[in-house]
Amino acid sequence: MNRRIRVLAAKPGLDGHDRGVKVICHGLRDAGMEVIYTGLRQTPLQIVTAALQEDADIIALSILSGAHDYLLPKVADLLKERESEHIVLIAGGIIPEEDIPSLKQKGIREVFGPGTTIAEIVDYIKSSLS
Repeated sequence: MNRRIRVLAAKPGLDGHDRGVKVICHGLRDAGMEVIYTGLRQTPLQIVTAALQEDADIIALSILSGAHDYLLPKVADLLKERESEHIVLIAGGIIPEEDIPSLKQKGIREVFGPGTTIAEIVDYIKSSLS
């Protein structure tokens, strides 16, 4: 890429816990990426609209609320509707292992659970865009 990687980070739904996503945002920024954090309680439509307006390469969703089976596929569906599947959609948080395969089938490229290092996320993002 000829420019810095642009990551749009968001907390979909009613989840009000944002310490983890803020740590990730700082880590991605420190790795040389441009990070736009939309904040808490974002709807899937708000997330996709912001990603398109910001020309994001990556959408990074953080979810702890248990609504991952609905909210994450909704973001993927909205990207497809807008012919924007080139934006890599990743997620992190508390997502049961058994739910990950169906999320990946629906368009979430990778899911990072507790204990994932920032270096692992950075490596994944860089390799997914090369």
